[in-house]
Amino acid sequence: MKVTWFGHSAFRVETGNAVIMIDPFLSGNPTWDGSVEDASNGATHVVLTHGHSDHIGDTVDICKATGAVLIANFEICMYLAAKGVENFSPGNHGGTQSFDDFDVSFVQAWHSSSEIEDGGRPLYLGNPAGVVVASKVEQGKVLYHMGDTDIFSDMGLINEIYGPTVGIVPIGDRFTMGAKLAAMACRKFFGFDTIIPCHYGTFPIIDQTADKFVAEAAGLNVVVPDRGIAVDL
Repeated sequence: MKVTWFGHSAFRVETGNAVIMIDPFLSGNPTWDGSVEDASNGATHVVLTHGHSDHIGDTVDICKATGAVLIANFEICMYLAAKGVENFSPGNHGGTQSFDDFDVSFVQAWHSSSEIEDGGRPLYLGNPAGVVVASKVEQGKVLYHMGDTDIFSDMGLINEIYGPTVGIVPIGDRFTMGAKLAAMACRKFFGFDTIIPCHYGTFPIIDQTADKFVAEAAGLNVVVPDRGIAVDL
């Protein structure tokens, strides 16, 4: 499994012939100066955790350019279908969808999910989620992107049910877990082989580096990738 981070919560996950873009906030991302086209080249699927603009990002353009299948909750799929996304596969918490090279499941996240329409009014876009991507071609490789979330005790059930080996964990504080709670979640509820922090450094009001999390998670295998550089897991 190959994972590339583009800053914030945007990732590219490659397993088998699948190229999965998760929360592809690229063109508006102040910490990513590459091109959307290069980052999403060959994308087969786009997975969204929730409806905030810093997670939907460039989904519509990517799906139009590549023909990638959008995997999101029903509300987001309908919202983006109206904006031109033709191939979509709706789901929701507890459900699993099976594709050629991977299964994807939506799990709980403690956050919110909406888009701000013209006029400043929020549009409800379903409940926020984390996503579990289980490779069918790389035995035992299970990635859990937590989305935006606080710590919650049912993380233990997620670990029991899906057994994720790679954790993508929000650490930036204010809108998600900060360093202390994120490290506690990893220690208390999971046995990740690899932990990749995200949702930091993008905006001034969240933590700017992963340093505090790395310190809190001492003894765990935390990998802080450079933006745009693939990591083999």
